Parts: sequence; structure tokens; C-alpha cells
Amino acid sequence: MKKGYIGVIPARYGSTRFEGKPLVEISGKSMIQRVYEQAKKCKTLERVIVATDDRRIFDHVKKFQGEVVMTSPFHPSGTDRIAEVVNLLQNATKPYHPKVIVNIQGDEPLIDPKDIDLVAGLFLKNNKLEIATLVSPCNSIKELENENVVKTILNKNDEAIYFSRHAIPYYKAAKNKIGLKKIKYFKHIGIYAYACKALLKVSKLEPCDLEKAESLEQLRWIFNGYKLQTCLTNNESIGVDVPEDIKKIIKILKKSIDK
Repeated sequence: MKKGYIGVIPARYGSTRFEGKPLVEISGKSMIQRVYEQAKKCKTLERVIVATDDRRIFDHVKKFQGEVVMTSPFHPSGTDRIAEVVNLLQNATKPYHPKVIVNIQGDEPLIDPKDIDLVAGLFLKNNKLEIATLVSPCNSIKELENENVVKTILNKNDEAIYFSRHAIPYYKAAKNKIGLKKIKYFKHIGIYAYACKALLKVSKLEPCDLEKAESLEQLRWIFNGYKLQTCLTNNESIGVDVPEDIKKIIKILKKSIDK
């Protein structure tokens, strides 16, 4: 474990498409417990904290002996909720000053601990990093044309220079099917690691037009000059957006048990 490296899992009860999602049971355990237990397997993180705005989630995490913090119900994003956690830690009776904070998605119960270590580990190699995230190869037309799969363009230093719900770069010479064979397309894996100072600064930025257009918070950071270092992973983590997605998770869990 690395001193000052922590993981925070934002978990709110209200959701337009799936209310109470963190508490849904998946093969005997809640989703938030599964995410928490996967994060606790990481070799890098010194602490893992659930950040919630709901007493039901708070009490549930306490019940399985997880670390949890109650935060404001008015945060517009997970980044803002995590920034509040950092402020609470720094101003506690016994202050704790995190150096690197990993934003772990609370709706990915099968998240691979190695991916969390991968993104956090980028800061061990370069202590000047501000924000880091993961990308994965985009190898199918279905993914490329799915607006819920966020695509990413990288520069020669593997820094993300733009994110979009559309297929980028646009392949002028032919349709996407041919472009997919000629160009490397990348999709974004929604896990972030922040240097503490960068996190507290970006949480205070106002939304920009790019972010509003794509509904992607990370465009606000790029617009304001922050560099997003990326690292490639071949792992596929399945997020739970709607109740129907639970069936996919259970099916995968059953396969792993049968093996």
C-alpha cells in the first residue's frame, strides 16, 4: 500500500433510471459491497471510502464494516462529492492528507482491482501528474456507434485531448467499418485518479459548453488546460445502468463460480 493513496466510491440513492442502485442485491451481496470488496483487494490503496448522501447506504456500509462518509445531497457530480470527502479528511480532528485519490465507479461490481492499481500507479511513475484515467481498444462497430460508449482521442504522449459520444476521429475516406481497420479507436474506462491539489481545483470549475454538449465532465478539465494522462487496459468492466444489467452481472458471476 502507498501512504496517502485512497479510493473513494461515490454512491447516491437517487437515480433516474435505477433508484436505490447501490443497495440492489447481486447473488447475496449488495452492489456497493461488491465494489468496495473489489477495491479493498488493491495493492496501492491505503484506504477505501464510500461517499454517500443517503442514510440507508451509510448504515448498510457500516453493517458490512466498510468505511463510509456522509456527504451533501446537492453535489452535481461524483468529483464534487469526492472533493468534499477530501476536505472532511483534511479538517478532521485527526487530519488525514491524501496525496492521490481514485474515483471508483459505484456501479461496476466486477471492477478489476488491477485496473485501480494501474491508474493509481501512474502517479508512482510521475509525481507531476494531475489527472489520470484508463482507455481500452474499441474494436466493434456496435461500440463505435453507441453514444453510451465514450470515445477518446490521444496525443503522442498518451494524453487524452478530447472525449466524445460520437466516433472520433471521423474517418473521411470511408464508413466506420473500414476506418476501424485502419485507425486505432479508443473507448474511455470511467475511472479517474487525481492529485489532491488538482481534484480540489477542478471541483470548483464552472461547466463549459463542450461539457454541456457531450454531457461529459472531463471535457471541463481539458477545456481549462488540465492534462489527462491515460493508460491502456484490455479489461472489460460492466457498469449497471438499468435493472436489466443485473442479469448480465449474475451470469458472469455464475460462470466464474462454475469454473
